Amino acid sequence: MSDRSLFATEQARGRAAYRLYACTILAGIYLILYYRATHLPATWREGRGEWIGLSLAELWHAFYWVITQSVRWNPVHRRTFKDKLSQRYEGRLPNVDIFVCTADPYAEPPNLVISTVLSLMAYNYPPEKLSVYLSDDGGSILTFYAMWEASQFAKHWIPFCKRNKLEPRAPAIYFSTSDCPNDKSHHEEWLGMKILYEEMTNRIDAIVMSGKVPEELKANHKGFSQWKPEMTSKKHPPIVQILIDGKDPNALDNAGNALPTLVYMAREKNPEYHHNFKAGAMNSLIRVSSIISNSPIILNVDCDMYSNNADSIRDALCFFLDEVKGRDIAFVQYPQNYNNMTKNDTYGNTLTVINEVEMCGLDSWGGPLYIGTGCFHRRETLCGMKYTKEYKENWNRGSERNPHDDIRKLEEKAESLATCTYELNTQWGNDVGLKYGIAVEDVITGLMIQCRGWKSAYYNPPQKGFLGVGPTTLAQTILQHKRWSEGNFQIFLSKYCTFIYGHGKIKLGLQMGYCIYNLWALNSIPTLYYVIAPSLSLLRGISLFPKMTSPWFIPFSYVMVAKQTYSLIEALLTREITV
Repeated sequence: MSDRSLFATEQARGRAAYRLYACTILAGIYLILYYRATHLPATWREGRGEWIGLSLAELWHAFYWVITQSVRWNPVHRRTFKDKLSQRYEGRLPNVDIFVCTADPYAEPPNLVISTVLSLMAYNYPPEKLSVYLSDDGGSILTFYAMWEASQFAKHWIPFCKRNKLEPRAPAIYFSTSDCPNDKSHHEEWLGMKILYEEMTNRIDAIVMSGKVPEELKANHKGFSQWKPEMTSKKHPPIVQILIDGKDPNALDNAGNALPTLVYMAREKNPEYHHNFKAGAMNSLIRVSSIISNSPIILNVDCDMYSNNADSIRDALCFFLDEVKGRDIAFVQYPQNYNNMTKNDTYGNTLTVINEVEMCGLDSWGGPLYIGTGCFHRRETLCGMKYTKEYKENWNRGSERNPHDDIRKLEEKAESLATCTYELNTQWGNDVGLKYGIAVEDVITGLMIQCRGWKSAYYNPPQKGFLGVGPTTLAQTILQHKRWSEGNFQIFLSKYCTFIYGHGKIKLGLQMGYCIYNLWALNSIPTLYYVIAPSLSLLRGISLFPKMTSPWFIPFSYVMVAKQTYSLIEALLTREITV
């Protein structure tokens, strides 16, 4: 590793032992398939049909097991060197745009949304280089009101966080998990800030409960005049409001420091045009931000995914700014972690095996999947740029607008980029921006970026970068897994199947890694057959497995016990289950 490197890549321990184990499983699988081929029942009455079906199910599971080895064969872990980053780039750090997406003030309460926004505004990063954008697909005046309140509270919250080095910096989480300090000077400041925050959240809750913003409050900001009585969540014009202009020398917090830019955007909605869900919102944000801040780095998070590590931007920049190994990195993906899971995690939603094992394995083949939140991107890669060895990023790039320009004219220009008709007869949603037409728009977009020659990096720090709200009920879990399974299977059935679209563009190991998730849905059919068919056959007196006294019983029992034991150990080590 060079002394100038800003990050290190280390191989996971215990790989030799794992590979030996995998080879024994592979040998067992071969023996099972050989047994199936050589002991086929003579007649259909003796279970020939069920035997063939079970053989096909085992052949499928053998294939699926092989592709899962792609992410376990050589996983890697990353370390960053933020001190080197500061020494070399502190005076010329790039601008960063942060995108937050929400859609419904009742499903995603405004207080939850602004807590996330405030945590992102309080990063340990030069505030004049930060711009935070909220996309509100519901076009709700209630959400805009909450954002206006957040813009006022930020003047107190940001210096409070930085002065006291708080973690996490989402006020809703911080005040619910921390106790008042004993030190008298800090006690008064802490209590005063908590009162200020609770007063704000109470006002927002009252407005949301009433469903409207009183006329006297609308006088606080010109943006409230954009809402008309006939507007609905499904039909409204584009609205862009710059709540804090970071280029304004008067935009200061109560400590006299600059504030990050804060922008509210509601793209146009019209039932006559498909809105393309989150991908459409992200593409509108890319265009709108290009004329307001135009930062070379974009971070996108879900509205319930708050920042849990104030140095996450600096960690991500260690990958992008590394002169040798970072030139071809398109995006840096953080894991999707939750803070509301119970100890027992009844429905297995913590995703720790994916986060701690599989994503690290994908990283060894050229990059993890883009999972739609907690991801830092190069703006140009989201806009369709292909990687070339001659490519060199201009990290000083940003909006060149004059701070004295008319803000309303800028907002109107931005609104023209967020209309329903802007994308007609363009490449937006195809080769430019996030891909449309597939439920998992994030995964397919990441695949397309990697097939243009770029790589990605996975960073899973000890202090999680982002924490959010995950599904906790059976209905929520089924809904989420249904979307993931259908969307990923849709990729497999489309022209973007990684074995076809990725052939010659990404490594075979990465193609196999994508298929682990692309084939989630299809995996259910042979699994159900394998569970049901042997039991029904036994009712007819037909056994589809060798007797325990037969030598052929050994590979069956070994593969089953060894595989499940390893899965148990893997889950215990990654804390997916506890004892």
